[in-house]
Amino acid sequence: MASSGNFATLNPLVKYSIGTFSNGNLTYASGSDDGYTSTIDLNFKSYCEVRVDAINSHGGTIGFRGATDEDEYFDVVSFQENYQSGKIYHYKGNSSQSVSTANIGGTVSAGNIIMMAYDPATYKWWVGVNGTWRNSGDPANGTGFVFQGSATMFENMGSIHWGAWNGTHTHTLTFNFGQDSTFGGQETAGGNADGNGFGDFKYSVPTGFLATCSGNMVLSDDIDPAQTDDDYPAKNFNVVTYTGNQTDNRVVDGVGFASDLVWIKQRAGSSNPNILTDTVRGATKRIESNADIAEGTDADGLKSFTSDGFTLGTNDKYNWTSGWTYVAWCWKGGGTPTATNSAGAGATPTSGSVKIDGSNLGSALAGSIPATKLSANTKGGFSIITYTGTGSNATIAHGLSAKPDFILTKRLNSSQTWGVYHSGLGATKYLALNTNANAGTDIAFWNNTEPTTSVISLGTEGRVNGNSQTYVAYAWHNVEGMQRFSTYIGNGSSTDGTFLYLGFRPRLFVTKKLGTDNWIVIDSARETFNAMGEKVLLWDTNDLEFDPSAVNLDFVSNGVKMRNSDGKINASGTEYVYMAFGDIPFKYNQTF
Repeated sequence: MASSGNFATLNPLVKYSIGTFSNGNLTYASGSDDGYTSTIDLNFKSYCEVRVDAINSHGGTIGFRGATDEDEYFDVVSFQENYQSGKIYHYKGNSSQSVSTANIGGTVSAGNIIMMAYDPATYKWWVGVNGTWRNSGDPANGTGFVFQGSATMFENMGSIHWGAWNGTHTHTLTFNFGQDSTFGGQETAGGNADGNGFGDFKYSVPTGFLATCSGNMVLSDDIDPAQTDDDYPAKNFNVVTYTGNQTDNRVVDGVGFASDLVWIKQRAGSSNPNILTDTVRGATKRIESNADIAEGTDADGLKSFTSDGFTLGTNDKYNWTSGWTYVAWCWKGGGTPTATNSAGAGATPTSGSVKIDGSNLGSALAGSIPATKLSANTKGGFSIITYTGTGSNATIAHGLSAKPDFILTKRLNSSQTWGVYHSGLGATKYLALNTNANAGTDIAFWNNTEPTTSVISLGTEGRVNGNSQTYVAYAWHNVEGMQRFSTYIGNGSSTDGTFLYLGFRPRLFVTKKLGTDNWIVIDSARETFNAMGEKVLLWDTNDLEFDPSAVNLDFVSNGVKMRNSDGKINASGTEYVYMAFGDIPFKYNQTF
C-alpha cells in the first residue's frame, strides 16, 4: 500500500499569537487574538476532526483560512463554536465581518468533536459534531453543506488550509488530521481510515474525502517524481554555481537537463550585469535584466547549450579569472525551434516555427501577432516567445496549457525598459525588471486584459508592442509543487515574520516590494543552510553578491518564513510580489 507520508499539523510558523502549541503541534491553547493554520494546502477533498478540549462562554472559530498569518488580508470562513451559534463568519481584507446564517444545529461544548469536510472544486464545506453531520449533511453526495464559497470569494487566499481563530477569549483545541483518533489520549480510538487506507479518525470519513496528509496531496503527473517520465521539478529548473577560469570552451555542467534559458550573474570579482541567453534567440545573444539596452552579441560569452549545461568563452561577464564566482539560473523550455515563422499577422505559424515539449508544431497557436519563434515546456509551465510588434492592441500565443502568472518582456532591436506582468497585480499594472520602481498603472501594457490559457494580450505601449519592433517574452504559470507567483503582506516582526506557503521547498526565491526597492534574489545553491539572506543578488542592478545584514529568512519544506523586519522583505503592512521555484514538492519532502 502506498505511504500516507506526513500528516498535517498546525503550523507554528503561521501565527500571530501568544498562545501555546503542544502535542506535536496538534493542540493549541489560545492566547489573545490568535490565528493559525495547518501545514498542508487543501487542494483535494479533505476531512479533519477537531476536539474542543476547553472553552469559555464566547469560544472562537474553526474553519479554513488563507495561506499566511495576516488574515485581515485574506478571506476567512469559519463557524463559531459557542458564541452566536448558527452563524457563518466571512472575513475579507480589512473589512468588517459579514455574517450569514446557516443551520449548524446549535452550540458546541467542551469535549465535543467537530468534523469538517471541504471540497475545493465546489467550495462546499460541511460541519458535523460527534458523528452527526449538521444540516442533514451528506458530503459524499454533495448535499447538506453549511457553506459554499466561490472563486471570487477566495481569490486572495492563495491557498486554503484548515485553521482557527481564537479572538480575545481563551480555549484549547486538539486537531486530528488523520494521525491520532484519541486526541492525545483523551478519547477511545476510532480506527477509521479514508478511501486510500490513510489515517486514524474517530468517525467515518465521507466517501471521496481524504485525510489531510502529503500522500493525498494532488500533484500533476507532469512533474511528479514518482512518475516515469523524469520531468520532476529539478528537471525543469535548477541553479548551478561555478568559478571562472578564463578558459575558452569551458563547460559548465550539473544542470540536470538541456536548458533553454540561462540567466547568469557574477557574484564576486568586478561588477557585471545579469545576462540572459536562450535557445530561441540563440547562443551568444545577450540581454540584461538590469539595463534597458538592446540585445547584444557576445561571441566569447555563452557559446552553446549542452544536454547538461552550457559552454562558455572567456568574456569576463561569464568566465573570468580564477576567484571570480558566478551563478546560473536555468529553465527548460521546449527545445530550440527549427525555423523562423514568416507568416503574416493573424496567420497560422508555419510548420517547424514552434517547438512545444520537444515536438515541432505548426498548428493554430497564432494570436493576432504570430510568434516568430516559440519554445514551450507545458509540463514545467514555462515558454519563450519572440515576436514583432504592430503598435496596435494585439495578442500573442504563449504555447502553455494555463494562464501565465509571470511574464518578462524586452524589446530587442533598440533600448527600452522591461515590461513585467504579475498575476498578483493584474492586467492594469506593470513593473520594470531593470529598475527598483514601484508598480505602475497603464492599460497600454496588457490592454487591460488578463492572459488566457492560449494568448497574452498586448496594448500599444512601446515596451511590449511597438510598431515593427522585435521582442522576447518569457512566460511562467503556477505549477503545484514546483513554482508559485503570488503576493504577501509583511508583518514587521523581526523574529516571527510572515510565512509563505508554497507547497515545495524553494530553490530560488525572488521578492519585490511594491514601493521603491530592489528585486531581491536568494537561492539554495549559493546559501545551503538557514538563515538565508546573507548572499543576496539583485536582478535590477549589476551589484555583486552582498550581505544586507537585515534580510533573514528560512527556506522550509513547504515554503518561506521571514525572520526579519527589513523593508526589503517584511515591512509591516507592506505588500510584496514574489516568484518562487522549487526543487522538491512538499508531497515528497521528509519532514519530521
